[in-house]
Amino acid sequence: MTGSELKREIAAGARFVVYQYCFSIIVLTSRRGSDVYFIPAGESAIQPGLPYTFLTLMLGWWGIPWGPIYSIGAIYNNSRGGKDVTAQVLKALI
Repeated sequence: MTGSELKREIAAGARFVVYQYCFSIIVLTSRRGSDVYFIPAGESAIQPGLPYTFLTLMLGWWGIPWGPIYSIGAIYNNSRGGKDVTAQVLKALI
């Protein structure tokens, strides 16, 4: 995709997003972000984040005290379509 095509897509509503996930082992909890995903205009941003949400649901809750806190935050973020990082990506590309 060329720069002008990318700008056209962004103007039409496309965006770049990052999904969060969390995993825990008793007293150790880690919160991370996914790779950057390009979501074309008109497509759901929730579906690409489902694997990260499921990972968090299965492995994120077990760490005390941060596991539940980070898990709720990651699930909330992913259910809203991920974190929009379009501005940062465009700044890095241009």
